[in-house]
Order: sequence, then structure tokens, then C-alpha cells
Amino acid sequence: MPPVTVLQAKSILSRLVRAVEEGSEREIIITRNGRPVARLVPFEAPSAEPRLGIAKGVFTVPEDLNARNAELAALFQGKADS
Repeated sequence: MPPVTVLQAKSILSRLVRAVEEGSEREIIITRNGRPVARLVPFEAPSAEPRLGIAKGVFTVPEDLNARNAELAALFQGKADS
């Protein structure tokens, strides 16, 4: 498809979107004053790969991870002994 002016794109936008969505056009260039200013392309959704466990085996959790929870809570509450 040849480039489309902004005015043309405004009047046939739904048709342009449908063409890109259905794959009959890979991209549509929109021009203003003869210069390309925008490109209409199909939206590519990010892959829905599972993210849980991506760091499995990269590090180990210390056994005493929760040993200092009370001390940290006191620090956040401003109750720490100086």
C-alpha cells in the first residue's frame, strides 16, 4: 500500500487497522506534507512465558533469613537502640 496522508488516515482509519490486523498489509506509512511521520503496524503482545522460578538454582536462601525480622521491624518503626 502506498503511503497515506494524515487526512486520508483519519477518514479510513478503521479500514487501515483492519488491513494490518488481518495481515493484508504488514505496515502502513502515514505522511504529513510528503514526509513519513508514523507507521501503523500490528500489535505484538509480549510472550506469556511463566516467570516464577526463573532464578531457581542461581542462589540459595540462608537458613537464618527470618532471624532478624523483629530487629528490622524495630528499625523501621524508629525503635532501634543506638
